[in-house]
Amino acid sequence: MSTTFWIIIAGAIATYLTRVGGHLVLSRFETIHPRVEAGLNAVPAAVLTTLVAPAALGAGPAEWVALIISGLVALRGGLMSMFLTGAVVLILARQFVA
Repeated sequence: MSTTFWIIIAGAIATYLTRVGGHLVLSRFETIHPRVEAGLNAVPAAVLTTLVAPAALGAGPAEWVALIISGLVALRGGLMSMFLTGAVVLILARQFVA
């Protein structure tokens, strides 16, 4: 088997163990402190920021148009509508702007 296959398997196992480990640790507590809960609630936004920020800083006009329109849709719509709108706008903007 190839090295790539084993890297993917190792990554999947590591991801599974970290998720299960976090669940097992938190399930030991009867209540979670509000600060811990607030920190855990902030994780998705922090991860999304780390994915979007580098791409936005090195982006061209098509990416900026998609980012701005996605941000506006996010103010009114849900998460799925934001992602779909951003993808469609990016595809169209890359065809006609870039």
